[in-house]
Amino acid sequence: MSILHILRYPDPRLHKIATPVRVFDERLKQLIADMAETMYDAPGVGLAASQVDVHEQLLIIDTSEDNKELRVFINPEIIWASEERKIYDEGCLSVPGVYDNVERPAEVKVRAQDADGQFFELHADGLLAVCIQHEMDHLQGKVFVEYLSPLKRNRIKTKMLKEERDIKSRQNKRR
Repeated sequence: MSILHILRYPDPRLHKIATPVRVFDERLKQLIADMAETMYDAPGVGLAASQVDVHEQLLIIDTSEDNKELRVFINPEIIWASEERKIYDEGCLSVPGVYDNVERPAEVKVRAQDADGQFFELHADGLLAVCIQHEMDHLQGKVFVEYLSPLKRNRIKTKMLKEERDIKSRQNKRR
């Protein structure tokens, strides 16, 4: 297993739409394992393949306290969403250190495939519902900051670009 590089907003690759997974093989299982290691190391509760520059419809989530309930969703689709909406304070591994309120359906039912290609359906609420919707947005090329006002989005973009410049500057000084 290995830690993968997580793309940071506003990297344009985060806006690429993911394609369906058609082959369920060892490469896919290795990608899932690497994504899990990356997510737990970050640390986070969800990660979409798009965030590690693999533009396939794959996401992983683990909302457990002990990191022992990894859920894999391949080619996911929301087949039902509640009319009731809730506001959650969201963050993202691609936008480190930034959290803000996003309103989403309170409950969803998702249909997806597991790592072996078997279909399943899952009803989710609370944090799991938020994570599913958040990570599925990544597969459509959308980052959570796009739900925010243009002013907030621009401030976040400026902050992320400055942090990226600072990181590169520190790396250059070490060489």
